[in-house]
Amino acid sequence: MLANFCHFKGLEPQPRLTVVGAGPGDPELITLKAVKAIASANVVLYDALIDQSLLDHCSETCEKIYVGKKPGESHSQDVINQLIVEKAFALGHVVRLKGGDPFVFGRGQEEIDFAEKFGLITAYIPGISSSISAPGAANIPLTVRGVSDGFWVMTGTKSDGSLSSDLQLGLQSNATLIILMGMNQLESISKICQKNGRGETAAAIIQSATTQNQKSGFGYAGELDKIAQKHDLRNPAVIVIGEVVRYADKQWWENVNKSIQNYDKES
Repeated sequence: MLANFCHFKGLEPQPRLTVVGAGPGDPELITLKAVKAIASANVVLYDALIDQSLLDHCSETCEKIYVGKKPGESHSQDVINQLIVEKAFALGHVVRLKGGDPFVFGRGQEEIDFAEKFGLITAYIPGISSSISAPGAANIPLTVRGVSDGFWVMTGTKSDGSLSSDLQLGLQSNATLIILMGMNQLESISKICQKNGRGETAAAIIQSATTQNQKSGFGYAGELDKIAQKHDLRNPAVIVIGEVVRYADKQWWENVNKSIQNYDKES
């Protein structure tokens, strides 16, 4: 089917793809450059996690196509890649609108590579990644002088379904660890933290960050699965492990520490 569209490569408008980051959820956190790209698009292929109000920036003639990207939905990456090329040759400018930042576990480069094989002009517009904005929305700084020298963003679920080995490496440092797509691995993450002597490191789970539905749970890295159960936390969510989490609600942590101290005295 793609071959049929390749015959029109010489026609105007020039087939092109712009991969656009929509940001973490709050529609006001998209960049001005991204809004301009959406407004100039002939076709917008959008994901499940974007705020629907962003589609108001489309022109009246723009074709808007939902391509899902939630577990169990029918749009595979191969289908999306083909759709990008087909629509570009048929209509011109395709905007691929993706939640967060397309280059942070967003398969943005895969889509660009595929499009360039067929001669499409490609461009990338960054978005605010949930790896940075979700902790911030919960008042968690990623770095604090003397507490965390940096931060480490990793996936909680690799393409084969396994947990990234980066977690064990990260636990050997004082870096803040941010885990995306890790809600199905909470029990494993908790056990690895305990095994590496980091079970009592501060941790948080932030769901639907920057939106009206945002909610968080705080506790220790060795009990992440219990935190999720207690607060009924589900995807989409970001996991944060590191002592910087204590800055989110100092009074809450002071009360936790007092409770622990009182328990130790009584026992």
